[in-house]
Amino acid sequence: MLTQKLADYLLFKQAFDLIKSKEHLEIEGLNKIVNIKAIINKGLSDYLKAAFPNTIPVQRLQISNKKISDPYWLAGFTSGEGCFYVKIKKSSSHRIGFQVELVFHLTQHFRDEQLMKSIISYFKVGKCYYRNEAIDFKVTKIEDLTKIIIPFFDKYPIVGIKSQDYEDFKRVVELMNNGAHLTYEGLEKIRLIKSGMNKGRK
Repeated sequence: MLTQKLADYLLFKQAFDLIKSKEHLEIEGLNKIVNIKAIINKGLSDYLKAAFPNTIPVQRLQISNKKISDPYWLAGFTSGEGCFYVKIKKSSSHRIGFQVELVFHLTQHFRDEQLMKSIISYFKVGKCYYRNEAIDFKVTKIEDLTKIIIPFFDKYPIVGIKSQDYEDFKRVVELMNNGAHLTYEGLEKIRLIKSGMNKGRK
């Protein structure tokens, strides 16, 4: 793991070891587990806070994000956290009145800012955008998508249902490279592909 989720895993392992040694069967061991749970993910529920009022959360390890070196890790990370989507919006500057935008998108909590910036260094394209407590890595330029992103994921495939979104995304990239988005007929083809991607996929 390269994200801050590694810290959650290490705490989870501590709780596992306490249970394995049967310490959870005594109140002292149970308190240790509650102290661990208090700092993992969203912490304690109101019910557990009331049941364990003297909880002292354990120290959470701060993960120093490593530089990305394994392309298969990045492909797996994208399979779980990435998104390929097509945006169609009205535009008075385009002859047919609509503009097509393509976005390759990865999102993490702001605490993984260092990791997200390392993705820019890895691909040498894209930008990071800040949104509340999140940080988004995006690639939107058709040239970067064509020359960098698509060849990468063709070589290091995405797995799961997202692989179908990727294939549809590639079809739209090809249509746009052929200028289809500049015609009503081509725009309708793109709109039809978009309607079956991501949340629209049945």
